[in-house]
Amino acid sequence: MIQTKDLSIKYENKRINFPDLDISPGNHFLILGRSGSGKTSFLNLIGGLLSPNSGYVKINNENIALLSSNELDKFRGLNIGFIFQTPHFIKSLNINDNLLLSQYFLGNRDQNHINTLLEKVELLNRKKAPLHELSEGEKQRISIVRALINKPKIILADEPTSALDDYSCDIVIDLLKDLSQENNSVLIIVTHDKRLKDKFKQFIDLDAS
Repeated sequence: MIQTKDLSIKYENKRINFPDLDISPGNHFLILGRSGSGKTSFLNLIGGLLSPNSGYVKINNENIALLSSNELDKFRGLNIGFIFQTPHFIKSLNINDNLLLSQYFLGNRDQNHINTLLEKVELLNRKKAPLHELSEGEKQRISIVRALINKPKIILADEPTSALDDYSCDIVIDLLKDLSQENNSVLIIVTHDKRLKDKFKQFIDLDAS
């Protein structure tokens, strides 16, 4: 499903080399690293948001660096759900309309699917709420719903628990695992949050590599 080989990127006059990955569909993978270790860059390389200085990323045996800009945009939209460290929403829209907009960009409109996901994250009764009323934990759960709204085969999450207490951290990780498992999606999380290490069978620590 996802293969990386000899990936590296230049950043502030230094080269960061990344370990090789070979991740099958349905697997959950954790990438640990302190600030400055390059973990977010690694995630962005996998998601096609950055181009490597060397090496390649293959998804379903396709080298994504060989895709045109338009092809890559379409590929990401169809195959990858992103969860960013800081949730980004259109503040003038409520929760439900933000999720409908994410479907609209791919030509979809499935309110039942939105309702199902919101129910799973215990926010169905808040779907008409404005964004400013949400707690950080609720925003993170909505970010998960948005990442999964188009049933991607890959979910990439950048520091999804860094701003959460232990209780909310457990809820978010369990949700990510359960919902990705339902779609047989690859889940990759990058974080400095050591609380997650015991929750994943597969992980690498960039600080140790």
